[in-house]
Amino acid sequence: MLFGVLFIYMLFSMILYLTSSNIESYLVIAGPLSRNETYTGLAVREETVHKAETSGYVNYYAREGSKINANGVVYGISSSKKTEGTTELSNEELSSIRSQLQSFSKGFNASKFNTTYSFKYNLEGSILQYAGVTGGTSSTSSVVTYGNQTLSKAEQDGIVLYSMDGYENKSVSSLSTEDFDQNAYHETDLKTQNSVSAGDSLYTLISDENWSLMIPLSAKQAAKLADRSTVRVKFLKDDMTQTGDFSIVEIDGSKYGKIDFNKGVIRYAADRFLEIELVTNTVTGLKIPLSSIVTKEFYLIPSKYSTKNEDSQDIGFMVQGKDNKDSLSFVKASIYASIEEDAADNADKPEDQKSYIYYVDKKSFAEGDVIVSQKDQSKYVVSDVGVLEGVYCINQGYAVFRRIEILDQNEEYAIASKSTSYGLSRYDHIVRNADKVNEEEILY
Repeated sequence: MLFGVLFIYMLFSMILYLTSSNIESYLVIAGPLSRNETYTGLAVREETVHKAETSGYVNYYAREGSKINANGVVYGISSSKKTEGTTELSNEELSSIRSQLQSFSKGFNASKFNTTYSFKYNLEGSILQYAGVTGGTSSTSSVVTYGNQTLSKAEQDGIVLYSMDGYENKSVSSLSTEDFDQNAYHETDLKTQNSVSAGDSLYTLISDENWSLMIPLSAKQAAKLADRSTVRVKFLKDDMTQTGDFSIVEIDGSKYGKIDFNKGVIRYAADRFLEIELVTNTVTGLKIPLSSIVTKEFYLIPSKYSTKNEDSQDIGFMVQGKDNKDSLSFVKASIYASIEEDAADNADKPEDQKSYIYYVDKKSFAEGDVIVSQKDQSKYVVSDVGVLEGVYCINQGYAVFRRIEILDQNEEYAIASKSTSYGLSRYDHIVRNADKVNEEEILY
């Protein structure tokens, strides 16, 4: 008998499961309507490759990727690997060098040992500066002699790179589609411990803060971005964002986006190709499936007929009795929305004197109810109906209407405001297939 009862219970449960509607829940999350598209951009800068003026062994004095002022020493060339030069430093200058050494030691990372060489060049450049060789007024020549070295100075402000890749003389107008092929890209390291000859390339100088980033565009992407004059860019290398001027150019019959910047070149001076994200989806809010959206009717009642209960401070309306016209009863109202009745008329009024139309839950009233204003005893007959969009929230196990204000939408989802009265909050559970549910229906 026990097994028989269990069998009947299981059979009954199975029938209920198969015949009941399958209600799917959805967890409300916050974010943009869709992800921003990512691109690989080609950096175009004002760059010049500088060559050795004499033969010999090179000593580098400028840190790669750092900015150097005009008349600052970039490198020195001597006839032998051993360099000579005597300089007497003051106590203050020695203290500054010790401070640089301590800072480097504290922040040293063995996995980035190459930074040691950059620090070495920077430290040697500082010593030359203290010696009056660089940045001084005694000599404005781009080449000076110090000990057994011939020192070469930068002719203008810029950012030093000890590499070249063949793009240094290219401009936006001279680019071709082949220049965007990363598989064919090759960079040459110019640093060397061997002897160099006069005319050999030694370093590249980026001499302008203005630079451009070129991104290939499909026809769909070009159409989407056609009306933009500026765009915000997120650099995936370091997650930094920057706004640039945007335009679309044509190269060999293909569309390319040209983003012009006037700062930030030093952060990406060593990168020819950059992974970026165009921040075009700026509307954020609560992401809701379109299948969850329903509409609900409300009575429209002017705000001037509302009153406040002195005891509970609840907002409601004084409703006239149907049998006794002289009797009035306070009815608490659930106001889901308030829309300005006359925006032009309200413009110069203080907030407490503005007039609104309230969207009131129909459960509290019946069509034909008479509402009496406590201010001037005027009357309003409940009859006008308005519609609001919303969803069914099921946090408590039954369907409760929650209003939404749609900011944006596509074919599948809508973005709703986070600050809607009687609205949703992040991580609320709502019904995904709202057409299968009725308001206040118990679901579990």
